[in-house]
Amino acid sequence: MRAIQMTAFDMAQRFVGVREVPGSQSNPAVLAMLKLDDDWPEGDDVPWCSAFANYVAWLLRLPRSKSLMARSWLKVGRAVGGEAEPGFDVVVLKRGTGKQPGPEVLDAPGHVGFYAGEENGRVLVLGGNQKDEVNIAAYPKSRVLGIRRLY
Repeated sequence: MRAIQMTAFDMAQRFVGVREVPGSQSNPAVLAMLKLDDDWPEGDDVPWCSAFANYVAWLLRLPRSKSLMARSWLKVGRAVGGEAEPGFDVVVLKRGTGKQPGPEVLDAPGHVGFYAGEENGRVLVLGGNQKDEVNIAAYPKSRVLGIRRLY
């Protein structure tokens, strides 16, 4: 009999509402996430979306990027060619609007989180550092660089 494993999305949902502490203080939960990754910073006032994704993957013993660069997730797991699945996939996005390099440039700015579905032509992402906290946010599909399956 196969054991039922919690999905990455299920685990990530447990952190909804965790947020940065403004000013010189830092949230210990966010610092714990950052410390798992290479070259972690001293405080939580840095882009930490990849740290959150890495932390969730680490808790579940799933493949992870071990990097604070969001686009590093484009090399983790396997590419999803068809339908993305909530619970199993990470979404890598361009950061902001305007002209940006494609997915082949891994050290460019980006954003990463767990696929939560689609609504009104937008992709829903459960991620960290979305308005300085863990939440679900909607992004234009045009910003999606790739979707990766961790399982």
